[in-house]
Amino acid sequence: MFEPSPQSSLQSRKALLDVLDGIDPHRRPLWMMRQAGRYLPEYRELRAKAGSFLSLCYNPQLASEVTLQPLNRFDFDAAILFADILLIPQALGASLSFQAGDGPVLSTVRSSADLAGLSADRVSDLLAPVYDTVARVAALKPEGVALIGFCGAPWTVASYMIEGRSSTRREARLAAILAPSWFQALIDLIVEASIEYLVSQVRAGAEAVQIFDSWAGDLPAHCFERWCIEPVRQIIDGVRAQIPEARVIGFPRAAGTNLLDFAQRVPVNAVAVDAGVSPRVMGRDLAPLCAVQGNIDPLVLLAGGAALDAAVDDLAAAIPKRRHIANLGHGILPETPIAHVDALVARVRLHDGL
Repeated sequence: MFEPSPQSSLQSRKALLDVLDGIDPHRRPLWMMRQAGRYLPEYRELRAKAGSFLSLCYNPQLASEVTLQPLNRFDFDAAILFADILLIPQALGASLSFQAGDGPVLSTVRSSADLAGLSADRVSDLLAPVYDTVARVAALKPEGVALIGFCGAPWTVASYMIEGRSSTRREARLAAILAPSWFQALIDLIVEASIEYLVSQVRAGAEAVQIFDSWAGDLPAHCFERWCIEPVRQIIDGVRAQIPEARVIGFPRAAGTNLLDFAQRVPVNAVAVDAGVSPRVMGRDLAPLCAVQGNIDPLVLLAGGAALDAAVDDLAAAIPKRRHIANLGHGILPETPIAHVDALVARVRLHDGL
């Protein structure tokens, strides 16, 4: 009978899942937010072929190819689904387009009347192509690589729906402070749709999911619990009511001093942190609560060289690999040289003796 060697057995383990499960990994897991994207020439080629960003998101064959592209170049420990957090508003009934130079443009929700036109009834049907993409990637990805699904957090998604685009988010922030009844109803609707969306991704083959609260830092302290902590907790509870073993990474970007409350009160397997959080805080204050992901500045990766080496070295010194997922503090910048990503991978592996 064939018995795998210890080395081949290690290679079949998924380091990212081990860290999320509280198991010592064979190496420090590494992936990058927006790792499938514009810094890769092969992505730009497929994007042109698809015709539009949304067409690419809804084409399972092309979206799965894009999801897998970084794994053909880099020794990453995870693939992350290629999609967008604004597919949920579109599935709820909002109009959505992406305009060159302006980013996403949505119809706005600023009253109960606007909210009345939205519904979660068709989320599963409209987002079925995304689940197809997940299933394709799950079948094709390398053995030791985990697959991450995702959604946007309710506060961040609501911000886009209220503003109609990426902006200073003034109207959304006012709604959070004043808390009109329609705003709570919008958050509740996004929570409902997000639970269904993430459950379907996990059932299709995602082995972990990340909840992106990109605008968490916009919330004043007295609103943070109600509009960041509580909705994300509700999503996780809803997902685990159907899939008890579901692994979740929470990313309350720029949460500042609210970050510790988030890690203590939201039942995540890991908290992702931005570049403003020091490795010392990550290791001393957060790692005892859950695994920690991040937090290399995308500009440091763009700069490369000694600055990049030092950032990796500081993380390796501050946090043991069993409690850390190496990543950026936000998405990779489109102008990042591919050689710098190679250097990042090599430096992380150097600390593992690989």
